Amino acid sequence: MKPEEMIGKVLREGHTTGATAAGAMKAAVLAMRGEFPKTVTVLSPQRQEIVIPVDHAEADGEKGCATCLKDAGDDLDCTNGTPIVVTVELKREPGMELRAGKGVGIVTRPGLQVAVGKPAINPGPQIMLRYVYEEFFTKDDGIIVTVSIPKGEELAKQTLNPSIGVKGGISVLGTTGIVKPMSEDAYKRSLAPQVPVVWASGFRTAVLCPGRIGENAAKIMSIPEGAIIETSNFIGFMMEQCIARGFDRMLLIGHMGKLVKVASGSFHTYNRNSDGRMETMAAYAAMNGASPAVVKEIMDCNTTDGAAIIIHREHLDMVYGQMAERAQVRSERYIFGKAKVGVIFAAMDGTIQAMSSHAKEILEENKWIIH
Repeated sequence: MKPEEMIGKVLREGHTTGATAAGAMKAAVLAMRGEFPKTVTVLSPQRQEIVIPVDHAEADGEKGCATCLKDAGDDLDCTNGTPIVVTVELKREPGMELRAGKGVGIVTRPGLQVAVGKPAINPGPQIMLRYVYEEFFTKDDGIIVTVSIPKGEELAKQTLNPSIGVKGGISVLGTTGIVKPMSEDAYKRSLAPQVPVVWASGFRTAVLCPGRIGENAAKIMSIPEGAIIETSNFIGFMMEQCIARGFDRMLLIGHMGKLVKVASGSFHTYNRNSDGRMETMAAYAAMNGASPAVVKEIMDCNTTDGAAIIIHREHLDMVYGQMAERAQVRSERYIFGKAKVGVIFAAMDGTIQAMSSHAKEILEENKWIIH
């Protein structure tokens, strides 16, 4: 379903990847016992019952395998419809051993909820898988549970896993087993894990980038990739996450089209939530002597790049530094002065258009390159 089709509609809930994996595990165990139901019931971490349809199940001796399809409901989830395959096999040693099959990532950096070297199966899904183990086995029984997501490696390219240190596939997630179709909240939850990873990597300056332009500019300045945190449109939310983790230095680097909004006090920069780009640029141009005709010309522009042509023509390029400085003031005010925030405006090619005073100080503190 497209986002515009969701407006005014009661949205259908779905199942998390973790709940789907638990359903596949239960179906695999039942197959080992000669049972092949079309649906299975599993427990959420809060012990609520969840019914999961079974796509396929089979068994061969002491090994069972089942597939359930991830149903994200009406949530905008790239994993919707993806087959989740779980194989269960008996072993001599007691206990349940979890393994990552094809398409399930391995954690390679500290700071996540799962230890380095372990399958990227979060605590919530692990609880659900353990409930299935406890339903059918005693503590003296031993099983190996292998979770596979055949399309996982390809799907991982649409997630933040590569940047937070999960390699080889996607993560198995879910705290309640239920996907509530609130795509904005889900997106925020997917962004937030970057913050503890950057902290655990030893960085004490968080480099916040709304998108690729900011990331490219950061790399041109030789800022380590491990310090970069994607914010998307949720700049204020991610700043709050950084404060909660303990960061007292932040660099906000991005295209002027995003960060001009911050200069005007907007910290959720999705264009339907906030837009005052032309008004802000026109106001700064007027403050620096632009005529009413030039101000109107700027106001009639559709993009900040278009307005930039007029500003350059009128020799008003000083406005960029002023707006960056104002974005700095607004940012520090937003987090109640709990951190020093520097702001850098980047052009489409990653070159720097303007840099606030605190940005220069933070770059110098970290011995990063100042352009």
